[in-house]
Amino acid sequence: MRVLCIGNSFSQDATRYLHQIARRGGVALNVSNLYIGGCPLARHFKNMHTGNAAYDLQFNGFSTGLSVSLEQMLLQNADWDYITVQQASHESIDYKTYQPYLDELVAYIRALCPKAKIVVHETWAYEDESVKLTEQMGYTKRGEMYADLHRAYTLAAEDIKADLVIPSGAVMEELAAAGIAPHRDSFHASLGVGRFALGLLWYAKLTGNGIDEIDGIDLDREETADTLATARACVKRVLAATAE
Repeated sequence: MRVLCIGNSFSQDATRYLHQIARRGGVALNVSNLYIGGCPLARHFKNMHTGNAAYDLQFNGFSTGLSVSLEQMLLQNADWDYITVQQASHESIDYKTYQPYLDELVAYIRALCPKAKIVVHETWAYEDESVKLTEQMGYTKRGEMYADLHRAYTLAAEDIKADLVIPSGAVMEELAAAGIAPHRDSFHASLGVGRFALGLLWYAKLTGNGIDEIDGIDLDREETADTLATARACVKRVLAATAE
């Protein structure tokens, strides 16, 4: 299975352990992430038109050190199974920031890679009481931001007739509700349990496989067995709630 993410640091977080997790599940899955920190759909749209090699190519959770263009990745590797799109977290709450960029980007992808399934990656809310949440975004609680971004991503998936939605935002909400701190800096996923939970979610959504037997992942931050078990339970609740 070959997965391409047109994203930013949030897709980096979500796919850091995905290759490892899939391998533990007996699935050959390679994931490439087109990385620009904080990149919104408007900039992906601009890169689509300019053809600039503006992205750091990350492969299976690590930077390759290569700079690539969107056109290059789509044309030279037209046999992608899944291609994911997302909005930058700070613009994710307002659907007006998605368009017309999202429609044009997805049309471009479908023209060059007609066999690929289009996936909407729903990103997540910021940490409660953080400066980013309260002062920059104007929210009182993370749940308010999540509700707005979830509404926007739902519209996005409907408008582009996405094949799949990966609800990373819902998993981060479940982790927070379970008493696990899912962030490392108030907005990115924590290096251990946050990224692990997101990877489990992506694996389950992309493969349809269960996650009970996935263990032994080499995390960038050590976590207790109880913490990882709680994270797995959170992911399973989201999977059950979003089962098609």
